[in-house]
Amino acid sequence: MNRAPFFAPALLAIAMAAIPTLAQDAAKKETPVKPASSPSQAVLEGWNDIGRKLIAMAEDFPEDKYDFKATPAQRSFAENLLHTSNANYFFTNLALGQKPPAEEDPKREQYKTKADVVAFVKKAFADGADAIKAKGDKGMSQLVVDPFAHQQVRISDLAYGFIEHNGEHYGQLVVYYRLSGLVPPESLPKK
Repeated sequence: MNRAPFFAPALLAIAMAAIPTLAQDAAKKETPVKPASSPSQAVLEGWNDIGRKLIAMAEDFPEDKYDFKATPAQRSFAENLLHTSNANYFFTNLALGQKPPAEEDPKREQYKTKADVVAFVKKAFADGADAIKAKGDKGMSQLVVDPFAHQQVRISDLAYGFIEHNGEHYGQLVVYYRLSGLVPPESLPKK
């Protein structure tokens, strides 16, 4: 019995299925792979990304809800923003060879309005970004003493620790949005 009539359609189907894959492979070969970011650029990208998210929240959240707390024991929305922004100076000041802030949490009374809080958040992230740029690639390996762990750390590792810290507070603030019946800016449909 001749099996050729059965194999011809199967071979044709396999060949047709392979054509799009071959075309995709050819397209990948034509597009050059972007090089990796430099050490300081990678830190700066992470810093600016979480900063952008927190600044968007600070600008977006209604001022009349700035003192909202998920529970009485937690920080308010504004206090969370003030805490994360001030904590950035434990990175920024150390990176620039300065003393860390005297206090971890600024008083809400110092930042009475939404505009005051937004300005502080923007400044804290801009100052951190400027410090990262000033240190450059070589500076990312410089050692400083982490005031919380009391151990030497690289500036890049310290920065990543504060990026992660800011990410944790971003997550808390997403909950504040949802409990207030609002949608965080990052979760809105993209235009």
